Amino acid sequence: MSGGTGRLGGFPGRGEHGPGGDAAAIGNYIGGDARVQGVVVQADEVNGGIHTHLPPPAPPTPVPRQLPPAAPHFTDRESDLAALERLTPRRTGLVVVTGPAGVGKTSLVTQWLRRIGGDFPDGQLYADLRGHDLTDAAAPGEILGRFLRALYPGPVPADIAEQSALWRSVTSGLRLAVLLDNACTAAQARPLLPGSDRGLVVVTGRRRLTGLGIDGAAFHTVDVMPPEAAEELLIRGVGRERVADDPAAARAVVTLCAGLPLAVCVAAARLASRPRQPLRALAEALARPGDRLAVLAVEGETAVRGALDESYRALPAPAARLYRLLGRLPTPELDGRLAAAAGALTLDEADGLLDVLVESHLLQDLGEDRYRFHDLVRLHARQQTTGHERDEALRRAGDWYLATTTRAEQLITPAQFTLERADEHWPDLEPPFDDETGALAWLDRHRTNLMAVLRATAERHWSTLTWQLVDAMWPLFLRLRLYDLWIEAHELGLAAARRAGHAEAERQMLNSGAIGLSAAGRVDEAVTWYTASRDAARAAGDLRDEGQALLGLGVAHFRSGRLTDAVPPVERAIALWEEVGYPRGTGLARIVLGEIALAADEPPSAIPHLEQAYATLTAVRDAHEAARALAFLGRARARSGEPAAGIRQLGTALRTFEQLGAPHWQARTLEMLGRCAEDAGDTDAARDHYLRALPLSATVSVDDERRITALLDALPPR
Repeated sequence: MSGGTGRLGGFPGRGEHGPGGDAAAIGNYIGGDARVQGVVVQADEVNGGIHTHLPPPAPPTPVPRQLPPAAPHFTDRESDLAALERLTPRRTGLVVVTGPAGVGKTSLVTQWLRRIGGDFPDGQLYADLRGHDLTDAAAPGEILGRFLRALYPGPVPADIAEQSALWRSVTSGLRLAVLLDNACTAAQARPLLPGSDRGLVVVTGRRRLTGLGIDGAAFHTVDVMPPEAAEELLIRGVGRERVADDPAAARAVVTLCAGLPLAVCVAAARLASRPRQPLRALAEALARPGDRLAVLAVEGETAVRGALDESYRALPAPAARLYRLLGRLPTPELDGRLAAAAGALTLDEADGLLDVLVESHLLQDLGEDRYRFHDLVRLHARQQTTGHERDEALRRAGDWYLATTTRAEQLITPAQFTLERADEHWPDLEPPFDDETGALAWLDRHRTNLMAVLRATAERHWSTLTWQLVDAMWPLFLRLRLYDLWIEAHELGLAAARRAGHAEAERQMLNSGAIGLSAAGRVDEAVTWYTASRDAARAAGDLRDEGQALLGLGVAHFRSGRLTDAVPPVERAIALWEEVGYPRGTGLARIVLGEIALAADEPPSAIPHLEQAYATLTAVRDAHEAARALAFLGRARARSGEPAAGIRQLGTALRTFEQLGAPHWQARTLEMLGRCAEDAGDTDAARDHYLRALPLSATVSVDDERRITALLDALPPR
């Protein structure tokens, strides 16, 4: 019998009285059509002072301002800006901006949207759809999830249709600007159109995207810059005096760059890095026979490639190597540690080479140790790689992400059982965090990169790395409740574990993925996964894993309201875990039995389960799960005639959740305190608890938010 693969903890609880009603606004009502929000006093005469007690306001959600930085040498384009203004006299609607590669579509639109940013008080969103390469084009779900998280505090659905519906609902009526950059087809952009007729959407692309005409789009084509504007752009990059020394050579450079802003900027960067080189030398280099920049200038493709070829050849060998390797990474962004890992470098070496690439205009510096390739530059970098380099950087990046994510997992969920890690290829780089808070923040910042690397490793059938990376990402899913990413990752991990023939990993993926399915409301699918895990565990004779699957089945039945069906599998899980000596599992299972008893309105029956769970989880030093047991125990005591003792235990649990940074369970505990106050007839105290719980619950659970809103609505007015 193997050691098993427990994946327990963090089950979002179920309300004591079933799901709440639809969310409703909170307010005080007076006669007629009048309506007053907030605290209201209605009285004929008041003697003495009036005291009101309100919870501290929730911190405001920052308005998203996601537009890329303005191009430092943006010049001319006033006619294009005027044309965009004419297309949108009310600054609403859908505009499609197209043109050849490298012509400056993104810079133009960014400049315009920044100028009129005051017209969009609800924010400006940006997404690179990566349409330059159809095999790498962003899926609508990837962008929808990111957009929703920028505007919506609740959980994001996993299903693309549900995401689209929620996106339209969230954006209805908003004055919002959205830039969808580098679209490849109308179908790619269409699901990302918001549900407001008061906002502005701009889609850029190299293709014409005429299909968006049926959505009411207005179209604008950006052409290459006229010679005088391109020359001014060169002057801003290298200085007016240097151009004045040889104006004919400057004009030749501009001509060979075909009026493309990107090509001119790259040429200027090359000249700026060689202050003694005359412009004539660059003009002659660009005009040599066989150079693609001079031979083909169709749609601007060759002009950009030729200029990039020249800049690439001018790089020092270590910078050129890192340029090639970074171009192979699938991540939308990168930082110093990722570059160091991909290039097998020290952090100092990587930072120095990144500076070289930024100075050469081959990499964009986004600030705060964040970098990004222009799409054409990334494509150029990929074209330079040799055969053995094609997967070299990705493999090292995947190993680094596995090492760093595993370290984060150890800090965030130290009591959690994990399978072995293939650590022989881990790079010697210290993680950029040293505590639980920093680890969770790092996972949140890197979640898009993690998913991109995970998809790439799965595509290459690097099966062991794939399932181990999913397993290490567990705290990201557990704490942040990213249900769409949770489910996708475990589908990839399950397929990888099966390809690898790793039975324990397969059961781990089934159990962890089923928790996400259940939490996302896809209970029937969760039951299917748990059942498969149970059958596999029985076939392997692994009692610990069988107990995990049985507990999951019990929780799934509990979530569906089938309380009678929920108890037997949970009790069987406890029996198996007592047999194999797994106390943490028995503690978690007894919490579920306590919850079931509370939901069945039998609080005295819940107390012994929860007391034992609290003692067991405290003994194994699982502070988070012990606090969950204590919270339910406090509620059970209060409902069993011991309100003072119950409220003390709830208060202790709440302080623990606040220290651990667990918003979901802070909200659940405050809800229990509110119910205790209601039971005692103290509606003012109940209201205070519910008001504190509401913004916390909104960040993780729609059902909890609705239930707490219904509880507030049911209270009598102050």
